[in-house]
Amino acid sequence: MAQAGRRRAASPLLLVAVLVPLLVVCGRQAGLAAACRTIIDLAPNGAYGVADGDGRIVDACNPDQPLIPASVLKIATVSAALAILGPDYRFRTEFFLDDRDNLFVRGFGDPTLVSEEIAALSGELRQKGVRRIETLFIDTTAFALEHQVPGREDSDNPYDAPVGPLSVNFNAVPFIKEKTGRIASGESQTPVLPIMRELGQGRPAGSWRMNICAKGCDAEARMARYAGELLRAVLARQGVAVAAFGGIRPVPATARLVHIHESSQTLAGISRATLHHSSNFMANLLFLACGAKEFGYPATWAKAREAVHRQLARQLGNEAATAIVQVEGAGLSRDNRVTVRAMLRLLACFRPHIDLLNEERGVAVKTGTLTGVANLAGYLPDGRAFVILLNQPAHNRAAILARLVRLHGTRPPDAGGQTARHLLRPVAEK
Repeated sequence: MAQAGRRRAASPLLLVAVLVPLLVVCGRQAGLAAACRTIIDLAPNGAYGVADGDGRIVDACNPDQPLIPASVLKIATVSAALAILGPDYRFRTEFFLDDRDNLFVRGFGDPTLVSEEIAALSGELRQKGVRRIETLFIDTTAFALEHQVPGREDSDNPYDAPVGPLSVNFNAVPFIKEKTGRIASGESQTPVLPIMRELGQGRPAGSWRMNICAKGCDAEARMARYAGELLRAVLARQGVAVAAFGGIRPVPATARLVHIHESSQTLAGISRATLHHSSNFMANLLFLACGAKEFGYPATWAKAREAVHRQLARQLGNEAATAIVQVEGAGLSRDNRVTVRAMLRLLACFRPHIDLLNEERGVAVKTGTLTGVANLAGYLPDGRAFVILLNQPAHNRAAILARLVRLHGTRPPDAGGQTARHLLRPVAEK
């Protein structure tokens, strides 16, 4: 009886112990439901969140729902790259000569080898005494990719360009096809190349900037060919004759290193360009460079994934890093996943690099777009981090951003949410 009395006496305390957590959970769920109601008309299949300067979530809907990130994933790639490689890191390209005056070029994934950079390194070679080259070869041994970029398609678009250890002009070919059928270069700094004439066949007249693997190709061979043709033409402009292009061949053990070219831009500058232009090409070369730095060359997708994941775990903690599923560095693949909570945690760590994002009228933002995907992530005018993830046909991210600015930004948008719409100009992303 005494024990029964004690049990009866304890039952109100037990009831309180059970009800209080339940009420708290119910309260949180009610708050979450209320938050979701504020965007349900715009985002039936989406999520968003806002966090204060300390990273605490102050407003959210579906913060733990894994969704396809598209190009907002580039923030994770850049954050990891800055930590692994360092903001002052410069990509290198090595040049070797053998005793028969054959030139071997070994690339390590420099994403900035545009025609102007090729002209600069050609001048450097001439200064080193290189006057004549018998055969030009490309060494591709720094990469051993299991496959090309996950999510990439065989389209004409530059955002679908392949990546490799020696890639020029973002692996996109600029040319003009005149009404007469004549092919001219699409930019003054790039000579007319045979690959331009080949890609121009069967195309209507107009100005083109075409992925080198439009409609499919052997990506490694085509990248080497494009780099070889451009190097040969630009070297000729520098007065260095190249008798022939020999394709892909590793540097022989007997060849001597004659020059190392370092990218004119540091990683900080490359990261800014990657985010501002939403360059899939640059993002994936940064991603692969992280793996090679941590685990050695040749670069592979597996090394890159492991290196970036480990770095994000150090920055964000294991739970948040695990919620970022990253199979490549640009956000092209639909197998990538993130949650709002993990992205807000990432933005809290990324705050020192806020200047790398596009900024207009006080909102720093990165967009992410695929068919059926329209995302945003960045910082509101008051400095609070925000994430909008929409995996749905309706493209309502501008309207949701306008609401968040009204609710949480110290500086209101223009009438009708024009500030938010102004931010979402078309960008070079898929």
